[in-house]
Amino acid sequence: QLQLVESGGGLVQPGGSLRLSCAASGFTLQYYRIGWFRQAPGKEREGVSCISSSDGSTYYADSVKGRFTIVRDNAKNLAYLQMNSLKPEDTAVYYCAATTPLLRLCVPGNYNYWGQGTQVTVSS
Repeated sequence: QLQLVESGGGLVQPGGSLRLSCAASGFTLQYYRIGWFRQAPGKEREGVSCISSSDGSTYYADSVKGRFTIVRDNAKNLAYLQMNSLKPEDTAVYYCAATTPLLRLCVPGNYNYWGQGTQVTVSS
């Protein structure tokens, strides 16, 4: 059974940091594009960051550039999203997802394997 499980969410003050983890089981992440998406209440799910399966090229939404970093550890079948300088507007449920390497756009519709999500709340 193909499964993705996120962890690492929580409550953090503005300016703080969190590292989200995405663990895969039942398949090898190395051969898939990986994406992190988020959905805030009342808003559509949006692409935060994605990373290719081949050359490690990355995409970041403008709202997180310079603050978030996506990393994949193929040896451990894990992916991470390091989030620094967090802002209240980063509050959302964060999902990791995987898709075929052929679908390059970092949009939810291109991803077919999803985790259950982890809540990130940025508040003082």
